[in-house]
Amino acid sequence: MSSVYDVSVVIPTYRRERVLVDTVRALLQLSPPVGEILLVDQTERHESATQQVLQTWADAGRIGWLRLATPSIPVAMNRGLLAARGEFVLFLDDDIIPEPELVSAHIDAHRQTHAGLVAGRIIQTWEEDLDFAARDELGFHFAGLRARWIDEFMGGNFSVRRDTAIALGGFDENFVRVAYRFEAEFADRWLQTGHRIYFAPRACIHHLKAISGGTRTFGDHLKTAKPDHAVGEYYFLLRAKGAKQRFRRFLTRPLQALATRHHLRRPWWIPATLGAELLGIVWAIGLYLRGPRLLRQSVVEGPST
Repeated sequence: MSSVYDVSVVIPTYRRERVLVDTVRALLQLSPPVGEILLVDQTERHESATQQVLQTWADAGRIGWLRLATPSIPVAMNRGLLAARGEFVLFLDDDIIPEPELVSAHIDAHRQTHAGLVAGRIIQTWEEDLDFAARDELGFHFAGLRARWIDEFMGGNFSVRRDTAIALGGFDENFVRVAYRFEAEFADRWLQTGHRIYFAPRACIHHLKAISGGTRTFGDHLKTAKPDHAVGEYYFLLRAKGAKQRFRRFLTRPLQALATRHHLRRPWWIPATLGAELLGIVWAIGLYLRGPRLLRQSVVEGPST
């Protein structure tokens, strides 16, 4: 089995308190210990109890604690990618419970497959008691038990070879606010350059899906007039390969955003949702026209806002 010192764990976090402390504590208690844990913290001001615990760990050298003034998922991930010292970087959500073999399973999958990007298993709160073996027969899902090659990943539990990810430009910082679909865009670039993605179910986390903080800071996508949830989808469609398919999806998404039970039962939300989608389109076109903001650009110009 490979050493856990080959990997740096990077945790982007925003406005999380006790669940963040519990997540980091669980990682610190893994045996053998993780070689490096980097917290990329975008929280303006923590509760005193959280601040004290994190500061104690940082002062003792148990974690690296990086602070960002402006919240951005891809900026935080790029910052962690640059700061990490491991050969592989394991990105995790800030509201998880790791299985004991999480880190070593990621490294083993890299060594055995040479994939470059390993997607780990993610069990959501509503999936804890499901029959995953039976679900595997229906097709791939991220709580499945069958290892396989895939063409996507989820941002809450995946590891990547650090030098390859940096050479590819890291994560596109044009994915603003909720950063919806930033994983799909990175996977698209990753696969187009000849790399592969491997799903390793032994590398497992339980996602707690905390009700506050993180992307939930930007509200419920069904109950907002802001484009924070919509812009990422449209930007991805403008950037992704397959012109005909993406153009069709681009045109039909506004209607699909309204075709929900929520809007059927609460039609007064239709104007707000439609407005959010249209604003998202305009915002995405502007981001697309200025070009992708990749790591090599942000290193020179500084973080985007």
